[in-house]
Amino acid sequence: QVQLVESGGGLVQPGGSLRLSCAASGFTFTRFTMRWYRQAPGKERELVAVITSTGGMTNYAGSVKGRFTISRDNANNTVYLQMNSLKPEDTAVYYCNAFDFGGGVPTLYWGQGTQVTVSS
Repeated sequence: QVQLVESGGGLVQPGGSLRLSCAASGFTFTRFTMRWYRQAPGKERELVAVITSTGGMTNYAGSVKGRFTISRDNANNTVYLQMNSLKPEDTAVYYCNAFDFGGGVPTLYWGQGTQVTVSS
C-alpha cells in the first residue's frame, strides 16, 4: 500500500539544523511532485517547499527561503528537507506530500508527520 514515512524531527536549539527524510513506497515515486508542509499549533497547514518529479525545479515559502533546501533521491524513493538556521517560529509538525496530476486526475498522498521543535 502507499506509504510516506517521515523521520528526522526532534528538538533543536535556535540556529541549529535538522534534516528531515520522507521514504515513499507503494506508488511510482518518479512521477510525483513532492512537497513539505508544516502545521504549527493553532495555525493552518502551510506549504514549505516543493520539488518537481525530476528534481529540476524547487520552490520555497518566503519564510524559509535561503535556510531550507528540498532535495530528492529518485533511486531510493526519498525526499529530504535540510533545515538550517532554525528559528522558534519553525516549530511545527512537518508533513511530506506527494502530488500527481497525470491524465487530469489529481492524486495526493500524505505522511503522518514529524514534530520539529526549536527551543532553547
